[in-house]
Amino acid sequence: MMGDFKQKFRALYEKIKKIKHIEIYLAVGLAVLLAIIYFASLNVKQEGETTETDNVSINISSSQEYVDSLENKLESVLSRIKGAGEVDVIVTLEKGFEYIYVTDEETRTTTDGTSVTTLSVVMVDGEPILQEEIYPIISGIVVVADGGGDVSVRLDMISIIQTITNIDNSKINIYKGE
Repeated sequence: MMGDFKQKFRALYEKIKKIKHIEIYLAVGLAVLLAIIYFASLNVKQEGETTETDNVSINISSSQEYVDSLENKLESVLSRIKGAGEVDVIVTLEKGFEYIYVTDEETRTTTDGTSVTTLSVVMVDGEPILQEEIYPIISGIVVVADGGGDVSVRLDMISIIQTITNIDNSKINIYKGE
């Protein structure tokens, strides 16, 4: 039985050897297989799995949720800096979310000749229409990190925080932790 298998395998091997440019066919087949696996993994992710970077566009409904989300993201990124060690972040806000709604202006002239302007929020199905959502203004960020005493770690942290939050470095304080 084993000899029969070996003969069939050798016969198959000899047929494959006779095919011209077999390397090209194998490379194309492998590339197609890898493309199928890659695109299949993208679809799985879209159906519900999320990664940390996917949370960038999460729906944040309160200033405290915004602060918590930002602190967690900063702690996650800053702790990955070589030499940073354990990192804790505190974010303070100057003011919270600001919402601007679509309004309708109506001007009426009264019987005595004066004009009265009425400004009202436009509603659809009992809900106001949001025109613009202004994110909270950050007043400062404090970072306590084990590696906070190292100048290069501090500079890297400041650079990352400025990139993520777009705040001036004078509002960023980094301290060495224990």
